[in-house]
Amino acid sequence: MPKAIVMVEAPGGPGETYWPLKITEVPFPKPHADEVVVKVSCASLNHRDLFARQKLYRGASPGVPIMADAVGVVVLAASEENKKQWLGKRVLLAPARGWKSDPKGPESDISILGGTVKLKNGCCQEYIAVPAAEIEPCPAHLSDSEAAAIPLAALTAWRATIVKAEVQPGHNVLITGIGGGVALFCLQFALLRGASVYVSSGSEDKISKAKALGATAGVNYKNVRWNEQLLDLLPSERPYLDAIIDGAGGDVVWRSLNLLRTGGIIASYGMTLGPKITFSMPAVMKNIEVRFNPSPPSIFFSRLDFDFGFLG
Repeated sequence: MPKAIVMVEAPGGPGETYWPLKITEVPFPKPHADEVVVKVSCASLNHRDLFARQKLYRGASPGVPIMADAVGVVVLAASEENKKQWLGKRVLLAPARGWKSDPKGPESDISILGGTVKLKNGCCQEYIAVPAAEIEPCPAHLSDSEAAAIPLAALTAWRATIVKAEVQPGHNVLITGIGGGVALFCLQFALLRGASVYVSSGSEDKISKAKALGATAGVNYKNVRWNEQLLDLLPSERPYLDAIIDGAGGDVVWRSLNLLRTGGIIASYGMTLGPKITFSMPAVMKNIEVRFNPSPPSIFFSRLDFDFGFLG
């Protein structure tokens, strides 16, 4: 029988526990009429897998294969049409379900593959059945490990950068927490868009590497006055940020008051500092917008061509 890696429930509440993993045998998947079976070549971890093991992710469930991202080869298809189109093809899997057509928001409660009670399916298994509409050809120039690390992080980053932050050529953009998977994709997308990118991190090494990738400058958020330090780094002809792309939350609005232009945007895709953002009246009066970027929709998966041609 095929094997999968699943979580095992352990005592303790959210944030107090860390569910162990085990290798288990699972039945070979039987595809429905619209599905294909993919033999998984490589699966990729995301931060949500850590949250799930800590019981901090909504719907985290023991016994369900973990991980949302994978690359593999289609080995079985239920319909003749899908056999002709996909059999033997190397593909990437769309990580999310429940958001297929409306660009503004999901049509139903969105859910992501890997370790949850709702989908009861995940990528860390030898074979996985998925809808044929939720796969895309894998770029030939990427290895399995490179390709598997793309979908969830890249889709989140693309939507945060292009759709939510509305990054344009000439903009000044801050990306917080550089070094994370989403933040690194945001950096590359913003640079390709023609923006000047500034970064923050608690690691000088990560800041240096971001600058080597093209970031204009960076600040260490362990410095309590990092926002003032960043203000001094902005060019005199455009001494403000047009947007902040943030995965931390916390005091980001307060910190942005002297950085963002009037009407500036904070595109939020995470809350590693906690589930609350304090929004003050000065931020309201400055017309600062906080736009949350939820789980990546399938509607954009087919548009992400991985050569970044969508950036024009």
